[in-house]
Amino acid sequence: MQWCNEAPSGAILRAFGEFNRGDWYECHETLEDLWIGSEDEPRWFYQGMLQIAVAILHWSNGNYGGAVSLLTKGTEYLKRVSPVCRRIEVATLVTDAERFRTELIRLGPERMAELPEALIPKMRLAPA
Repeated sequence: MQWCNEAPSGAILRAFGEFNRGDWYECHETLEDLWIGSEDEPRWFYQGMLQIAVAILHWSNGNYGGAVSLLTKGTEYLKRVSPVCRRIEVATLVTDAERFRTELIRLGPERMAELPEALIPKMRLAPA
């Protein structure tokens, strides 16, 4: 758990900004660079956030199956990580991504565009 207690790197903060601006592809690229070669908790952290970013990108492009699948996988990875990691509120992101997925499933592929933008998950920083 020591790794999660460290301050976020510049790359993590860049991914944070990209995610919250809706630059999900760029966020994926930033996180992929961090994910490659990482192990254990850092790997789960990067992979979970990366998959949620790509899931939202899939949703925005009308790919229902890809969105649901990656929301499921991404939250499963993040549940293995500390609730707050590198000052990112991981547990909150998991809750928000699960709410997004639940509503997406409720709407189904035919109505997925009706999902309110207010439900799009955001990354949040915990107080220092």
